[in-house]
Amino acid sequence: MIKSNKKNILIAGGAGFIGSHLCDFFIKKGYYVICVDNFITGTKDNIYHLLNNKNFKFIEHDITDYLNVKEDLDYVLNFASPASPVYYLKYPIETLRVGSLGTENTLQLALKKNAVFFLASTSEIYGDPLMHPQKETYWGNVNSIGPRAVYDEAKRYAEAITFAYHRYYNVDIRVIRIFNTFGPRMQIDDGRIVPTFIDQALKGKSLTIFGNGKQTRSFCYVSDLVDGIYKMMRSREIGPVNLGNPYELTVLEFANIIKVFTGSKSKIIFYPLPQDDPKMRKPDITKAKKILKWSPKVSMKDGISRTVNWFKEQGGIL
Repeated sequence: MIKSNKKNILIAGGAGFIGSHLCDFFIKKGYYVICVDNFITGTKDNIYHLLNNKNFKFIEHDITDYLNVKEDLDYVLNFASPASPVYYLKYPIETLRVGSLGTENTLQLALKKNAVFFLASTSEIYGDPLMHPQKETYWGNVNSIGPRAVYDEAKRYAEAITFAYHRYYNVDIRVIRIFNTFGPRMQIDDGRIVPTFIDQALKGKSLTIFGNGKQTRSFCYVSDLVDGIYKMMRSREIGPVNLGNPYELTVLEFANIIKVFTGSKSKIIFYPLPQDDPKMRKPDITKAKKILKWSPKVSMKDGISRTVNWFKEQGGIL
């Protein structure tokens, strides 16, 4: 193994939306970062600015296949998975495989390297919740054979095998459940409402709402999430811990906010709600506040403004 005085961290899914922000964050913190991605949903554009950095290494690899690295590792972060309905419905088998085989391969790597293993789980494990807001003690309401199950059950299995490795092999683990997160580097076509509404508004298209618009969501800006991840990683808490912004609003309210920030006069049109789409989504972050001393700092106004400006810079306006 290559020994180093720096902390070495491997980020699976490091070229994705959240993963690439983590790469930037840990480079600035002085870590040596190994980014692993197969570009099924991530993009090299997200990490291009890091490719010549001496403290950054990129490995193009599918973690459902055996993964080994020569460097010593202090942390293994598993953020590899399609995370939007568009992508996990397009890649259902790949989503199930990365949640199962990919999670075990990264767990094996953490075990071999005696590294802390960090799992990015999701609020989707709560399914269409009957508890509101959602606490970590809630077991969820998931349709195990519905179309969304490929993502929901993949993450539920990922949590199960992570805790099994902790109990049986004594792997030091951290598990978070990420609620809706937004910010620069989201894919414009990934189907989630933030990039979809921004893209539609900037192009003068009708904003499309599925359902009656009364279903609720809460949105956390990506820098707040990264801060929570870092605090969780450095803590002794194994989780699971919810990370998200408890500020809740309806999808219709959010669409109108996007219209204001883009100056759009787009109409709003409605389509039938997809099967098993959750009616409510709001994290209870009591645990994160108490144990991690974490809560979101970026306001919805500032977060949306930064995100809209980023999409404009990418040529998102005609």
